[in-house]
Amino acid sequence: MSAAAASKNEQDGLRVDHVTRRFGGLTAVSDFSLQVRPGELVGLIGPNGAGKTTAFNVVTGVYKPSSGEVYLEGKRIGGQPVQAINRSGIARTFQNIRLFGSLSVLDNVTVGFSRSRELGLTRTLLRAPRFFREHDRATADGMALLETLGLSAKAHYLARNLPYGDQRRLEIARALATRPKILLLDEPAAGMNPQEKLVLMDLIRSIRDQFGLGILLIEHDMKLVMTICERITVLDHGETIAVGTPAEVQRNPKVIEAYLGEAA
Repeated sequence: MSAAAASKNEQDGLRVDHVTRRFGGLTAVSDFSLQVRPGELVGLIGPNGAGKTTAFNVVTGVYKPSSGEVYLEGKRIGGQPVQAINRSGIARTFQNIRLFGSLSVLDNVTVGFSRSRELGLTRTLLRAPRFFREHDRATADGMALLETLGLSAKAHYLARNLPYGDQRRLEIARALATRPKILLLDEPAAGMNPQEKLVLMDLIRSIRDQFGLGILLIEHDMKLVMTICERITVLDHGETIAVGTPAEVQRNPKVIEAYLGEAA
């Protein structure tokens, strides 16, 4: 690979470069590095308290890195506000579902489109013609996205009335509505039964293929992670103890002791 090609490759997608996050005297994440390129499915695993969610929160702007940098397509985004990072092209879901329960399924998605298109307060209050055009477009695009995720028949249900698995799908749909380049999924299979997890695996692959996204996945279900991820980073007590393919990670003695051994 040429130097120019290598440089471009490094600038593709998300790059976390030697990030440390401290809370007082506690180091939650230490010297953490990771890359997610467009079209990649990357896993981030580790025991409870390993620092996975802290790493997500640094990437998405909830926390500023104590040191190190976060880049998206070669541009520094570390330490920017959450909204700015989302507009730059990073979206996430959460361990605990955070939907607008009193809004319809469709409205939950069109909120995401509205954020990505910056409808503007003046146009919204004055109901200018452009507002209505954007609203109609968001509604049409929202229905198309719900169709993709198998939720179009429930577009007018209240979000709180959806079954649990469908609520997880809706949260992913809302994240996709912001038109991300990188999607972060925080334990999307939590609370799902085995059949729902199989459907979720197909859905994640389909989203990656259809939207050309890079996807970074935190998940405790080892079968799901090992089946769909191409590369995996393993954290333990805030430190990276392994990086590799699923097969390499499963054979790593440190991983077996820290994570897989604990599960056993």
